[in-house]
Amino acid sequence: MNFIDKSIKFLGYFTACVLGILVVLVVYDATARYLFSTGSIALQELEWHLFDVIILFGIAYTLKEAAHVRVDIFYDKYSPKTKAVVDLVASLFFVLPFSFLIIYIGIDFVTMSYMQNEASSNPGGLEYRFLVKALLPLSFVFLALQAFRDVVESVNEWRAL
Repeated sequence: MNFIDKSIKFLGYFTACVLGILVVLVVYDATARYLFSTGSIALQELEWHLFDVIILFGIAYTLKEAAHVRVDIFYDKYSPKTKAVVDLVASLFFVLPFSFLIIYIGIDFVTMSYMQNEASSNPGGLEYRFLVKALLPLSFVFLALQAFRDVVESVNEWRAL
C-alpha cells in the first residue's frame, strides 16, 4: 500500500508542476497573441494537452485526498462504520468497474490512434496524438490502484470499529 500512496502523491505533485507550466504557457500565448499579433496552433494544442494531463492525473490524487465530489451533507452525519461501508461500496461497485471499463476501451482507442499515426488536423498542429490519448487508460490505472487501496482501508476500518 505504501507504493500506491507514494505513486499517487508523486502524481499529484507532477500534476501541480504541469499546472504551473500551463499557466506560464497560457500567459505567453495570450501575450503573444494580443500584444504582438502572433500565435501558434501547436502552442494552443499543447495547452489542451497539458490540461488533459492535469484533469486525468488529478483524478486519482483527488480521490486519495478525499477531495472528490460527494454529498457531504449526508456523509458527514454518518458514523465512522457507516462511512467505511459507503466508501467500500462506492469503490467496489462504482470506481473500480468504471476504471476497468475505461482501461479496457482506452487501450483499443490508443492502439487505433497509434496505428493510424494520428496527428492534429490543423496546419502547424501537434503530431503523435496517441501519446495524449494514452493518458486516458493510464490515468484510470492510477485511479483503480487508489480505489483498491481505499477498499482495503475501508475494510480494515470497518473491522476495527
